[in-house]
Amino acid sequence: MARRNLGIILNGATGGICSTQHLANVLGPIRAEGGLKIGNDVIVPKLLLLGRNEARLEEVARANGVDDWSTDLDAALGDEEYQIFFDAAATHLRLDLLKRALAAGKHIYTEKPVAPSVADGLALLKEAEASGLKHGAVEDKIYAPGYLKMASLVDDGFFGRIGGFRLEFGWWVFDGIEAPSQRPSWNYQKSGGGGLLSDMYPHWRYVLERMLGPIKHVVAATTTTLADRADEAGNAYTADVEDSAAVIVETEAGAIGTVVSSWTTRVRGEDLVRFQIDGTGGSAVAGMRRCYRQSANDTPLIKGFNLGTEDDAMTYHVDHTAAWHEVPAGAPYKNPYRYGWEQFLSHVVVDTPMVSDLRAGIRDVQMAEACQTSVITGAWVSMAPVT
Repeated sequence: MARRNLGIILNGATGGICSTQHLANVLGPIRAEGGLKIGNDVIVPKLLLLGRNEARLEEVARANGVDDWSTDLDAALGDEEYQIFFDAAATHLRLDLLKRALAAGKHIYTEKPVAPSVADGLALLKEAEASGLKHGAVEDKIYAPGYLKMASLVDDGFFGRIGGFRLEFGWWVFDGIEAPSQRPSWNYQKSGGGGLLSDMYPHWRYVLERMLGPIKHVVAATTTTLADRADEAGNAYTADVEDSAAVIVETEAGAIGTVVSSWTTRVRGEDLVRFQIDGTGGSAVAGMRRCYRQSANDTPLIKGFNLGTEDDAMTYHVDHTAAWHEVPAGAPYKNPYRYGWEQFLSHVVVDTPMVSDLRAGIRDVQMAEACQTSVITGAWVSMAPVT
C-alpha cells in the first residue's frame, strides 16, 4: 500500500474554527495516525497554513507540528504541491478567494456560507464544474453524536408520521464593553458578511432536510438586542445585523416547526442546542451529544395544569423527564468535522460521491436568503429548489 502526500492550503488558519476544529481536531490527528486509507493508498495531508499575521501563523504551525506557513496568497495558489484550497477566513472575502483558487487549478473545500447569495453560489458552481475540479462545503452539525442518534430514529421509523419539531439554539455573546466578546466583530456587521441568519441557518437547513425532508417554505422575524458593541481593539461600533431570529418552517411532508436562535440568550440546561421531533410513534430530543426518546407507549396521560396551593405545591410536582430514555451510542465517536474531511479527501482521490458539495452549500445559502427576504416582506418565502 503506497503512502503519498496530498497538499492542502488552509486559509484563515489562525482563526478559531480553522485552528481548532479543522487543524487540531481533524487534520492534525489524521497526520499523527500516519494518514488516511483511501482506495489502495494511504493519504497524508501536507499542510500549508495561510493567513495575515506572521507571528500568529508561526505559533499555530508550531503548536500543530506544521512546517509550512505563509502570508503570500498568490505564492500559495501558484504552488503545484498543494492541490486543495480550504477557506475558513472572513465570509465577505470568500467568493473571490474561491474563484481565484479555481482559476489556479485547486479543488475547493469551504466553510459556510459558500457565497453571499444564491446567484453568486450558482456562478461559482458553474466555474467549478467547467473546470472539472472537485468542490465541497462544510456541513458538520449533522454528524454531532446527538444528531446521529436522532437520525437513526428517523431511519428506523420510530417517529411514525412526523407532525412537528422545534430547534432552539444560542448563548450570551458579550458586547466587548461589559466583557470581551466571544465572537469576532465582523459577525455583527453587514460589511463583514455578518448576521445570525447567514451564520447559523445554513446549518439548520441541512440538519432539518436530512432528517425531515425538503423544506417547503419559511417565514422569519429578527431583532438586534445588543446594538452598541466594541471590536477587538476596543473601538465602539453599532451592530447593523440581527443577533436573534425566530423562523417557522413547513416541510414538503407537512410537518411544521420553529427554529429559534440567539446570541442574546442565557443557557439553562445541559446543552447549547435542543432539537425535538414529535410524531405519532414517539418523540425525541437531541443536543449535540445526547439524545432521549419517548415512545407512544411510554407517553404519560397529562390532563392539564393543576397548580394547587403554595402549601401543597410538591403534591402536584411531576418529573416529566422520567418517561424518557437515552438513545445509546452506535458507532465509536468521531469528530463531526472529520466526516466532511474524509468524504472530501476520498472525493478528490478516488472520486467517491460528495454529500456536501457546492450544491448543498448553495441550498444552505438559500435558507438564509429566504429568511432574510421574509424579514423584509413579512411573508412566507418558498424554498423550492433553485436551478
